[in-house]
Amino acid sequence: MLKSLLVAGAALALTTHSYAVETKFWVQNERAHFEEGKLNALSLRSDGRLTLGPRFKEIFDSATPYLWALAADSKGNLYAGGGGPSQSTTKLFLREATGKSRVLAELPGMEIHAIAVDAQDQVFAATSPDGQVYRIDRGGKATPFYDPKAKYIWAMAFNGRGDLFIATGDQGEIHRVTPDGKGSVFFRTEETHARSLAIDSDDNVIAGTEPGGLVLRISPAGEGFVVYQAPKREITAIAVAKDGTIYAAGVGTKSELPSPAERPALTLTAPPAPGPSAGSRGPGSATVTVQAAKISPPPPPARPTDVSGGSELYRIESDNYPRKIWSHAQDIVYAIAFDAQARPVIGTGNRGNIYRLESDRNSTLIINALPTQVTALASGAKAGLYAATANIGKIYEIGPEVERRGTFESDPLDVVAFSLWGRLAWRGEARGGRVLFETRSGNLDRPQKNWSPWSAVDDKTGSRVTSPAARFLQYRVTLEAAPGGESPELTEVEIAYMPKNAAPVMEQIEATPANYRFVQPSLSLSPVSSQNVTLPPIGQKQRQSGPAISLEPSQTMQYAKGWVGARWSASDPNGDELQFRVEIKGVLESQWKLLKEKVKEKYLSWDSTAYPDGEYQIRITASDAPDNPPQHALTGSLEGERFLIDNTPPQVASLSGLRSGATITIRWSAKDALTVIDKAEYSLNGGDWVVVEPTTMLTDSLHHEYVLSIPNAAPGEQTIAVRVSDEFDNQTVEKVIVR
Repeated sequence: MLKSLLVAGAALALTTHSYAVETKFWVQNERAHFEEGKLNALSLRSDGRLTLGPRFKEIFDSATPYLWALAADSKGNLYAGGGGPSQSTTKLFLREATGKSRVLAELPGMEIHAIAVDAQDQVFAATSPDGQVYRIDRGGKATPFYDPKAKYIWAMAFNGRGDLFIATGDQGEIHRVTPDGKGSVFFRTEETHARSLAIDSDDNVIAGTEPGGLVLRISPAGEGFVVYQAPKREITAIAVAKDGTIYAAGVGTKSELPSPAERPALTLTAPPAPGPSAGSRGPGSATVTVQAAKISPPPPPARPTDVSGGSELYRIESDNYPRKIWSHAQDIVYAIAFDAQARPVIGTGNRGNIYRLESDRNSTLIINALPTQVTALASGAKAGLYAATANIGKIYEIGPEVERRGTFESDPLDVVAFSLWGRLAWRGEARGGRVLFETRSGNLDRPQKNWSPWSAVDDKTGSRVTSPAARFLQYRVTLEAAPGGESPELTEVEIAYMPKNAAPVMEQIEATPANYRFVQPSLSLSPVSSQNVTLPPIGQKQRQSGPAISLEPSQTMQYAKGWVGARWSASDPNGDELQFRVEIKGVLESQWKLLKEKVKEKYLSWDSTAYPDGEYQIRITASDAPDNPPQHALTGSLEGERFLIDNTPPQVASLSGLRSGATITIRWSAKDALTVIDKAEYSLNGGDWVVVEPTTMLTDSLHHEYVLSIPNAAPGEQTIAVRVSDEFDNQTVEKVIVR
């Protein structure tokens, strides 16, 4: 049975054992997991379901870089046009229903962006820049049909009466041309480009613009109404369902809009019917005013590789209610069509993805095309769809049958540590077909020839992964259709693995200042005083008398005479919890003695007064036993540098006092066996302690001589006390009486 605990982002599921080196699970069951791998002839639904995709068959190669437009006639013939940079003519291609292909016509101009076929199967193609519409007969003869006096022609469509509507730029006009070739401006959008266009069942023109991202419905009488202002800059594609529902794709990022007070009125003008005064506004012009952003005219709309910011798909109901139903952060929508079940299908760049919308919540990536842009879609005569592509300019047939075989190759799993592989399990339905798995492993961060070969996962042997133990693992799954053509469905893949336990690493040990002990984390600290010391981060040396460096409270020490301590750093490659064993020995001793075991913190202090003065070492042994079974627990040890225990005070010798008039002279010597004499002081008759310099003036030796002169001493008996301290704060006090 599949496990269900997931670690977000890494798709790793963990069991509930208390051990860190344990059986773990690599689980993939979301769209994001499968998007990271490579899909071949498979479809991926937004809820993470993998199935065989519709058949995607190349049927024509134009040998040109781009195909921008695609249309089909009633007999199943396909017409495609595109172009490329730096050319004076462009080609219109014909792919006949019989399978034969040829260049139907060669037209003046760099590119073809729009093709339309009327009810009599007459073909019309529009060139850009310096837009011109041509009518091409069955023999390939091209005749100029209409000149809109526009630089760009982006889209064309016929209404039920046989009138041709043309979306243009860079004046944002829509032209209407009657069957006899007479036309004029039908509607001015007041946008830079009328970018996309479709006709609904009531002969309304549905148009999309750039740069305002408007979706317009224009009645046969030329009355315009903005049904939606998209948050995107450009409406690249529009399709209208039989029930009048509008699907519009928006791409590109808008500039920051001015405040409402700064926005000028956008006037939408509908000129009169076509006539000799084409392009002029007559008394019958209809005008609709809405608010719009003040945007300077930009260059023509960008091609697929130039657009950033992802895209969105909007559904606008017949009552004008708009709703965003799909979006993608990278893919750019350039075409919308409907399949045989009336589901919207969208073609995108720059990764060659084709999506099908199942509902407002679910979509399916049905095809990942090798060409990186799907620029146009057209419905076929046999319930199939056709796609035109750029980078490279080809035509593909989509469905209606599904592929017989498809594969998914996962992104490699990095388990960080050397690991053993276990059982592979999957969830889904074979549906009479087959679901076959293979794996390979390696220790490089990308699969290549130095990985192990692909190895089949056989359910007859318990579905265990047989690839060698390693750091990285990859799987490949193959879906094969049932004899009747039904596709298997895969919803989840789970692979068990267990990182090999690695020993803890002791990295560094430091002795702490003498006469201080660590504060227990559970105890609140007393107010900061001179009796507390805060250690710097481990590895940053600091003299005992230096200023304190702030660190976390767990590293704060309180004064405690006779206490010594140590702290250390350690890590575990598996992330296991560690515990420590602390041992001590004198430098002249041969055996380690236990100080404390099962220490959870990375520090320890103890009372050193039971230890003779001298040099010592400690050894710290880290163990990952808390997170591993006893038989698999590992340890790592490190010996610290020598440190000193000194609890014996200095000796004061030859203390004497002599009066000469009003001056008293005191002499003595101080000596310590292990550490430097740190300070000498005197007190007269119990008064304040006053520091005394040695005769050398520098306090830097184990032995010092002192001569103290007290002038203006009062007559009579005087008591002088001297106090000597070493570096470990051990003190000796002696006194002398002078009369």
